[in-house]
Amino acid sequence: MNNRTWVPFDKVKTFMVEAFVKMGVPKADAEICADVLIESDKRGIESHGVNRFKPIYIDRLNIGIQKPVTKIDIIKEGPTTAVLDANDGMGMVASHKAMSMAIEKAKKLGMGMVVVRNSTHYGIAGYYATLATEAGLIGFTGTNARPSIAPTFGVENMLGTNPFTVGFPTDEDFPFVLDCATSITQRGKIEYFDKINKDTPEGMVIGKDGKPKTDSTQILKDLLSGDAALAPLGGIGEELAGYKGYGYATIVEVLSAALSAGNFLKAFSGYDKEGNRIPYHLGHYFIAIDPEAFMGLESFKKTTGDILRALRNSKKAPGQERIYTAGEKEYLAYLERKDKGIPFTKGVKKDFEEVKDMLDLKTNIKF
Repeated sequence: MNNRTWVPFDKVKTFMVEAFVKMGVPKADAEICADVLIESDKRGIESHGVNRFKPIYIDRLNIGIQKPVTKIDIIKEGPTTAVLDANDGMGMVASHKAMSMAIEKAKKLGMGMVVVRNSTHYGIAGYYATLATEAGLIGFTGTNARPSIAPTFGVENMLGTNPFTVGFPTDEDFPFVLDCATSITQRGKIEYFDKINKDTPEGMVIGKDGKPKTDSTQILKDLLSGDAALAPLGGIGEELAGYKGYGYATIVEVLSAALSAGNFLKAFSGYDKEGNRIPYHLGHYFIAIDPEAFMGLESFKKTTGDILRALRNSKKAPGQERIYTAGEKEYLAYLERKDKGIPFTKGVKKDFEEVKDMLDLKTNIKF
């Protein structure tokens, strides 16, 4: 793609950590936040990487709708469960803590589940599922978000893009990680289209008149005003099974909100009745399962690997070179990028330069 500059991972991390610290985030927490964002770009998922550094994190810290210091309260805890309150701190920090607790509980008793309330955007969901796979566990996670998805047969944005994310350890060089929104696309992808001046493909967004929208810049405005909504996974109506995406999004909403007695649906507008910006108070859930509690980790990894290899080696459609399994393309993207770094678009360069000037950062990073 034109107008892209490759910047090494370590230089980007140094820049973001310095910026977060200048914004009041403790150094250890800033490291976690930067790691989550960079992990997204390592996997080739540019919609949730450095593209969101300024608009989702720095800007929200700057206007005070999320707090730089993450005070995590344990509201309730049992041998295999816990409820945490993030107190509007950094969602990535609270989520790292939550999945780490779930992993510890699973290692002791076979399964662990931790939910978080009053949190903020937690970045790429696959990061937390991979924390589990790296520990030899199965990992599940999901989060609710700003209203974006219209229910099947509706046009009002009610549900967030609510990722339904699962990770399995395997006997291959990479885990199986399915990390995708329950909408046909996610807001972050439209933000990315907007940054590169590209229209959103027809059929991904529905207007209040029931017709598709394609102007990415206008869509972002209309999603906030309620004049547009994302179609659920599967598409508009029942013909292409959009009700399935709608159902999965609802499952994530319930698990993210009901177990923690947290906020849901329209409560995530981000504005009060007078139009002032307010914290989002998001909810997340994290589940870890230890295969050792069943037939053992090595058995699980081999069977999972055998399933994935059988799928990839199955008969290909005419004209197709290969079949992929979840997590494979992200692994291949990492192999391509590990020595090159992160591709900065013109819009991301502008964001980073604005942050550098605003915080008077001394780093010598070049875009």
